[in-house]
Parts: sequence; C-alpha cells; structure tokens
Amino acid sequence: MAMAREGEILAILVLFLMLLLLHFKTTQAATYTVGDDLGWSPEVSMESWAENKKFYAGDTLVFNYEADSYNVVVVDQQGHDTCTLTANAKVFDSGHDQIMLVFGANYFITSNPEDCQLGMKMAINATSHRSARKSSATVTNVGMKRGQ
Repeated sequence: MAMAREGEILAILVLFLMLLLLHFKTTQAATYTVGDDLGWSPEVSMESWAENKKFYAGDTLVFNYEADSYNVVVVDQQGHDTCTLTANAKVFDSGHDQIMLVFGANYFITSNPEDCQLGMKMAINATSHRSARKSSATVTNVGMKRGQ
C-alpha cells in the first residue's frame, strides 16, 4: 500500500514537472532580426516587416546594419514622431545591436533625420508577457521608403 502511494506521488510530481516545463517553453522570449535578411535599412519598410508579428516584453530585437552608415537610437514618442534625439535617447552603433523590449511602447529611430523621415523608424507596443496570446502588438511607421 505504501508503494502504491509513493507511485501516485511520483506520477503527480512528474506531471507537475512536465506542466512546468511546458509553461516555460511557451513563455520564452523570442528574438527577431529587424528587417530580416536586409536588416535595419531605409530600403526596408519597417511597418511591413513588423506587421503580423506580436511582440512581448522580454523579446529581443536584433538590428543588423552598416555601422559606418547607420545606427539605432532608442527614443521616446516625441523623438520618434519628430526624428530627433531626445534627452534620454540611447544610441547603439555596433552594427549588430540586440535590444530587449520593455512592456509598453518602444520607439526606435536612426539619428540621421533624412533616413528617419524616409521610414527608418519603428514604434512597437510590447504586451506584458508571451502567455498573453490574445493581446495584440501595435507597430507604426511614419514615412516613406526611398524612391517614393
């Protein structure tokens, strides 16, 4: 009888561990390469790239670009809307930057106003966590691609 009880406890423990592992797998943060193979570039429509993607706090955006030509700047909404570096702007210029999304609005621009106005900027609203599957992300891009 004691062995049967131990077997039940072991089965419950194994089930609990499996559920715990499943939970961690579904809540893992994702990594996205901005612009896919073309990278962070004025040639890419950031709005098109980001549409149909859901972003969550803790996800990482990888910005690949030519470091001698571009950079990535984390700004506030005003900086995004006006293509200017604001007081708390954080500049990344390695050519391969990894930036973790925070909950809520995340704004990215390039510091070159012309490229920014042409669409090299992005606003992403990250929801609270990956298990919030029904939540949506909002991505905006104000500007035009080169050649338009």
